[in-house]
Amino acid sequence: MSKLIQSIREAIEKAGLKDGMTISFHHHMRNGDYVLNMVLEETAAMGIRDLTVNASSIFDIHEPLIEHIKNGVVTQIECNYMGGKVGKAISQGIMEKPVIFRTHGGRAGDMERGASKIDIAFLAAPCADPMGNLSGKYGPSACGSLGYAFSDAMYAKKVVAVTDYLAPYPLRDASIEEGYVDYVVQVPQIGDPARIVSGTTKITRDPVGLRIAGLAAQVVKHSGYLKNGFSFQTGAGGASLAVAKYVEEMMEKDHIKGSFCMGGITGYMVDMANKGFFDTILDVQCFDLKAIESIRENPKHREISAMRYASPAAKSAAVDSLDVVILGATQVDLDFHVNVHTDSNGYIMGGSGGHSDTAAGSKLAIIVAPLIRARLPLIVDQVLCKSTPGETVDVIVTQRGIAVNPRQKELREKLIKAGLPVRDIRELKEMAEEIAGVPRPVKMGDRVVAKVLYRDGTVLDTIKEVAEI
Repeated sequence: MSKLIQSIREAIEKAGLKDGMTISFHHHMRNGDYVLNMVLEETAAMGIRDLTVNASSIFDIHEPLIEHIKNGVVTQIECNYMGGKVGKAISQGIMEKPVIFRTHGGRAGDMERGASKIDIAFLAAPCADPMGNLSGKYGPSACGSLGYAFSDAMYAKKVVAVTDYLAPYPLRDASIEEGYVDYVVQVPQIGDPARIVSGTTKITRDPVGLRIAGLAAQVVKHSGYLKNGFSFQTGAGGASLAVAKYVEEMMEKDHIKGSFCMGGITGYMVDMANKGFFDTILDVQCFDLKAIESIRENPKHREISAMRYASPAAKSAAVDSLDVVILGATQVDLDFHVNVHTDSNGYIMGGSGGHSDTAAGSKLAIIVAPLIRARLPLIVDQVLCKSTPGETVDVIVTQRGIAVNPRQKELREKLIKAGLPVRDIRELKEMAEEIAGVPRPVKMGDRVVAKVLYRDGTVLDTIKEVAEI
């Protein structure tokens, strides 16, 4: 017995894809993913139209989506993150229906609650057996964790595994098991694993970035959370990894042993765990090839689903046990709201991902960002898009000083007592404007091109079309 079929076209036919349905994809191949484009190309050739694409993230490699939107093959997009190429086209108003942005935890939660329904999930599977046991740890296109694909496998009406590496049955270390999978199709290549790496997975050498990282590490130290049992998440950006480096040095000096590190995992976090600074790695997504190797070989490196990572529909999620998270920002406003969806001109170029999930769940959410970027101030009166609510953000760290949310009076006093450069957020805004000037207001159109949902499914904000100059 086998679930093997011969082609993507046969998979589309057997799964019963029709006009108006919703198809889903995961993004563990990141900017090296071939599966989304492959499926949509075949779908368009078959004359199927009016589809909703629910992809955990859209990258620049998915630029062919633009033509599928223009041709009516795709009329709705739901995602947690969107890269600049597709994002710019959406911001210019090419799609009639607004994009639906969720968080990583919110996407999983909406599937669990039945608020987000998937007709057919197409899962990029670096390794599969003929019955649909799947893993991301093995094969020429290995991507490591398949954390964001679990919800699709569990809740889609039909599930198609697309693989380029077929293993004998039974696949011994399966992440997603055969009971969830309807069909398996083998293709020459599901993606380029070299392009999983985001390009920002090395510690910054920029003096400004290092200054910000050093201050952020001092905030962690003096917050009171840096002690035995400490749990930590940081991103893959250069400044965020520099924070991890400084935190590691403090842990070594004070003989601190942490409980777990989490998130999208890089080789640097793998090294920290291997040195004994953390007992466990909870990995929902591998950011580089060293992390992929580690999750395959190291039993303390654990694959977790998006549900376990951050779902607000679950009875608990790992973010609820997180002490400290380091996050970035495009803009921050005077109420500590953070924008990571658009650039400073209003063009879509990102998304919440796990940003607002971890800010809500962690005990200490620290935003690290330069006070001025591309000659524009970080801090504004009102962000162009509210990605993460200010009430969940605790500290803003820039090279010129640290702003502490007024809700965190005790933390503010601790940082002042430690001699750190604590400033009122309005003071930081004035500093930036003295250097870069007051930016001209961004002119936006009237039409809504995207709705931003908070992790509980409520509408947090909308993004308007960028007005032509």
